[in-house]
Amino acid sequence: MSTEDSPEEKPAAKGERRRGDIFGISALASALLSGLAGEKLAQSLDSGGWVGVVGISLTIGFALIWAIYNAPVGLRRYRRWRAGAAGIETSGEVHAVAEEAEQWLVSLGSSSGGLAATAWFELNELRLRNLLANEKPDADSADDLARICDALEAWYITRHEPAELLDLSDYLTAVADGSGRRDLLELAAARAATAYRMLGDLETASTKLGISDNVAPARRGHSRTAAALETRRQVERALLHLARADAAPAGNDREEAALNARDRLDDARLSRPGPDVAGDVAIAINLAIVHLYQQDPEGALDQLRPAAARATTAGDTSGQAHAFELTGVAAWMLERPDEAKKWWQHAEHLYAEIDEREGQGRCLQHLGSAAVVAGEREKARELLQQSALLRSFESPTLVTYLEAATETGTPPEVPPEPRRATVGRIRRLIDRWLLR
Repeated sequence: MSTEDSPEEKPAAKGERRRGDIFGISALASALLSGLAGEKLAQSLDSGGWVGVVGISLTIGFALIWAIYNAPVGLRRYRRWRAGAAGIETSGEVHAVAEEAEQWLVSLGSSSGGLAATAWFELNELRLRNLLANEKPDADSADDLARICDALEAWYITRHEPAELLDLSDYLTAVADGSGRRDLLELAAARAATAYRMLGDLETASTKLGISDNVAPARRGHSRTAAALETRRQVERALLHLARADAAPAGNDREEAALNARDRLDDARLSRPGPDVAGDVAIAINLAIVHLYQQDPEGALDQLRPAAARATTAGDTSGQAHAFELTGVAAWMLERPDEAKKWWQHAEHLYAEIDEREGQGRCLQHLGSAAVVAGEREKARELLQQSALLRSFESPTLVTYLEAATETGTPPEVPPEPRRATVGRIRRLIDRWLLR
């Protein structure tokens, strides 16, 4: 699909190109016929030369007209080439890129292709962004452009890049406006909520979720699309409550936030349009987080054991690593530090296998924190410095323990950071539930 032509302009544009082609063919035919006529007439008439002159004049005239008619087409192609998107010219090519991106999205975090998927996104992220920047959204391309946005969303959540995620939300809003797709507008608002939560703006995130609720097409009823988007909103609301619990001091406010998160996760489980292993794993991990906030490590383990088993069976290395990491947090809370360290080491190894650097950095932070508590300050500094290199943002807990590792005295009493299974982990199950 051309980046310049709208659907309404296509018939006219085709007509102009057809007339330009006719003039080009006419110029070629004129040259051939004038040469042939001049040759034949010269055989019988001494005045055959004037035929050639007339033919050449017609050829030049037709060629000039052909060049004028085709100049806009050439100019558009030149501009597209200058924009870095010369290879993305047709809807078929956009569709092929969307198919490719979606396949690598499914591989992110998996045991079979997680590392290759990471390498693919690192190599192709700019190409995908250029495509979105240069492709004019319309009804024909809306689904494919939205699928490319889905793939980039999972990548940005894995890399903890909320600003880029917010840009995707704005772009998807433009796609929704250009195609008249309210379901995409609904998804764009939910995606903005995720970005604002990651940025720490919980109030704006909550507002965006309300907007997503309000723009949901009423005519859609109880379709699988409606259920999938409702599940996403419920998970996001649960994560907002967990973020509030994280910021609240121990007491009633934290307990209330944790209970609200649990209610929303129960709603998410009920609103799913069908069974899905990845969805079960993600929801179970978040329920385990609720138990940890409620100082109930045994209850967390009841959620984490089956979650780890399901993730292993499904080849979901990211989910398996999340479960093992949180199992280590539960073991630490149960005052079993040696067991906790073994779980964190196992989880760190799994994260490294799929190049999930945030998770790997968290596990190194847990291990460094444990080394500080054990008085192994040199080892702690090494682990915590490695963690800082992998984390994409500054963790207050990491800073606290790094300071403690360079000082003498009693180490701080800061618990290991629990990790929530973000909406990014819900991305694949929403795709399977036919989001659009």
